[in-house]
Amino acid sequence: MAETVPHSDRLQEAARRLVERLFEGERPFGVKFWDGTYLPPSPGASARADVVLRRPEVLARLLDPPLDLALGEAYLEGSLDVEGDLEALLEALERHAARLSPRHWIGLLREVRGLRAGLRDLGLAARLRGRTHSKPRDRAAIRHHYDVSNAFYRLWLDRRMVYSCAYFPEGDEDLDAAQEKKLEHIARKLRLAPGERLLDIGAGWGGLVLFAAERYGVQAVGVTVAEQQVRYVRELVRRLGLEDRVEVRPEDYREVRGRFDKIASVGMAEHVGRENLPEYFRLAYANLEPGGLMLHHVITRGPVPSRFSGELASGEFLRRYVFPDGEILPLWTHLQAAEEAGFEVRDVEDWREHYAATLRYWVARLNERFDEAVREVGEPRARLWRLYMSVSAYQFAAGHLAVHQVLLAKPDERGRVELPRSRAWIYTP
Repeated sequence: MAETVPHSDRLQEAARRLVERLFEGERPFGVKFWDGTYLPPSPGASARADVVLRRPEVLARLLDPPLDLALGEAYLEGSLDVEGDLEALLEALERHAARLSPRHWIGLLREVRGLRAGLRDLGLAARLRGRTHSKPRDRAAIRHHYDVSNAFYRLWLDRRMVYSCAYFPEGDEDLDAAQEKKLEHIARKLRLAPGERLLDIGAGWGGLVLFAAERYGVQAVGVTVAEQQVRYVRELVRRLGLEDRVEVRPEDYREVRGRFDKIASVGMAEHVGRENLPEYFRLAYANLEPGGLMLHHVITRGPVPSRFSGELASGEFLRRYVFPDGEILPLWTHLQAAEEAGFEVRDVEDWREHYAATLRYWVARLNERFDEAVREVGEPRARLWRLYMSVSAYQFAAGHLAVHQVLLAKPDERGRVELPRSRAWIYTP
């Protein structure tokens, strides 16, 4: 009578065969299985990471596209982990992605019929209702991401709590210095002057409005629909004694009415959506004084298309768990909508390398205080932020994403904008 192979051994063997078939040829990472066995990297490969499979059904999820959603959920749950350099692993996976044809997937199905099982719902996905980019739905989407916990964000952001791309002009700045230089760069581009009225659309935790009021003497109004941010900034304004210069309002960008000399929108337009971009710029134009300037800072599609197919990298994981209803659009869609609203484009900068550096700082700082983060928001949510920021750092570095700063002007009735003829003023103190 033939000896029966234990079920756990059959699962491990099926999983091993799946990994070997998925990565025929060079595999520059090792795989640790749930039973403690280890599949080393391919001979001669420069290994910088190990994939840890804590449950056998994780590999079955590979055959249930979209891959980013399946593996992202497994990572949040802890069934899948990565030890080492996550960005290096993503690079290796992307290099290999072109080989995974539909015929390849069909062959893999035969290897893993015994691995299928479900993963539990962790309750972290956004559950939005109503018409996409309506005011109530946008408010819910913003709160899903930003109203996590002020204390959580404080663990890994800079001292001013600036949650957008920092500026590393020399390359050796620490995060606090780089965010300070970013705020200064924005202030210089806008040519802020004492007594001017500044509107910050999507003010976050108040970094820009407080900086502009303290350093440049402006009257600053910040708007955000994230309730925790509003409470945080109002308390900070009170403690700093800036009630006469800084106001923060719980308003949607479509609700703002006023006259402003300068407008900033930093890392907010990703939430607007293609359909609403014309209204977004039209309202900003209406609120801006003739001759005024607007700084539009936004994540855009990068110059290098991803080699992952739509089945493997659908974006569904980020949409469901991180930025519900967020849209990353080509730069030209923003410029077209701005010009159609009446704006003149005066300056454009691409900061994608700066955002890769920013995200790596955030990930490192989160890892340093990961135990505190887990106590504050729970392990699945802390893992979610670590994963999304690591993946985003890779995407900016690889050119799949970019971030642009666009300086817009509203010419006066005679077509004038009071700016120097050279742009040296932006970069020369």
